Amino acid sequence: MKVAIIGAGIVGTATAHALLDEGHEVLILDKEGPAFGPSRGNAGWVAHTDILPIASPKIMRQVPKFLADPLGPLAIRPAYLPRLLPWLVRFVLAARPAAYERSIQGLAALQGLALPAWLKRLEAAGLKQHLHRKGGLYAFTDAAMLGHAAGIAKRQAEFGIKVEMIGPEDLRQLEPALSERFAGAAFHPDAAHISDPLALTTALFEAALARGAVFEKAEVTGISTGERPALVGRDGWQRLVDRVVVAAGAWSKPLAAAMGDAVPLDTERGYNVSFPGVTGLTSRPVGFEGHGFVMTPLDSGLRIGGAVEFGGLEAPPNHARTKLLYDKATTLVNGLPPYDSGTLWMGFRPSLPDSLPVIGKASRNPHVVYAFGHGHYGMTQSTATADLVAALIAGRPPAIELGHFSAQRF
Repeated sequence: MKVAIIGAGIVGTATAHALLDEGHEVLILDKEGPAFGPSRGNAGWVAHTDILPIASPKIMRQVPKFLADPLGPLAIRPAYLPRLLPWLVRFVLAARPAAYERSIQGLAALQGLALPAWLKRLEAAGLKQHLHRKGGLYAFTDAAMLGHAAGIAKRQAEFGIKVEMIGPEDLRQLEPALSERFAGAAFHPDAAHISDPLALTTALFEAALARGAVFEKAEVTGISTGERPALVGRDGWQRLVDRVVVAAGAWSKPLAAAMGDAVPLDTERGYNVSFPGVTGLTSRPVGFEGHGFVMTPLDSGLRIGGAVEFGGLEAPPNHARTKLLYDKATTLVNGLPPYDSGTLWMGFRPSLPDSLPVIGKASRNPHVVYAFGHGHYGMTQSTATADLVAALIAGRPPAIELGHFSAQRF
């Protein structure tokens, strides 16, 4: 079969490989090119150990405090609030205890597939060197928050996730550059990080082309409902295929709407600063709990990023947020390079209110399959999502129950 994948980010690129494994003819379409969006600038974690959705009873108590600070870890641009209200309503509903538990079950199931899928894909592609298995840290300056994390660790253990609660001395043994302000950390020995998001996505994309996939730069504006879906674009552009995979990240919403699915997709604008060539400061990714940012030692240099801003796809970046992240980092990490030596970035995380992506068939055409909305976990979940999409297109039962990820759940 000829399968068109709309989107050349990490999810679309991973899906190309999974479909090539099945012997399909693969056409990758993107209006920009490979790794244009968050696949280029994300934090680079394979964070399969995270199983708690953002929408939770706890976060609802913190939202008013966050929103009072326009540069805080969660911000909404005032002009964008009316457009965001439907998403916010869904977020509140997803934070109810019963809905929260359902989201945990779905998220844990997908995360459980993530690392094995990555190991398999990188082995097959000859790209094992892009994955570093040195664990990950969530460090706490607040002793009370550290105590709460010990309770979360017990919940993670229910899903077979290893967590070691360590004190300040052991933390600084692992990462000597961290300041003495920390009360301790949760160490995930099985967590991993990648060489560099752009480098890995590009390498996988080129490997897909070498295997026979074809790339075409095109903006898809519509999909037909026929037995063989027709993709249409501007100026009369059209392609007829057998199956379609929508993996266009933050730009997937109108395509889903055309297929009869009103998906409450919005974008979390994420910020970071990267310091090319700065290596060796830390050995593994560190999340600074309560401070709203993470730090990753990529092969290409040190990356500091985080925070969530809702402002849509059109508003310009506000890098005062990035500077604030950096200023916080200087109080917690010794030896950081000067801010002015860094490279700034802002990208759009495709976000759904319950922290679960959309993976499944479209309402109006079962030959159209969705694979978008991974939020903070696009890199983590990409290869697992690709395998699930390949199973759907082949008519095989997927490895996990996909009801949690259906576009129709909304």
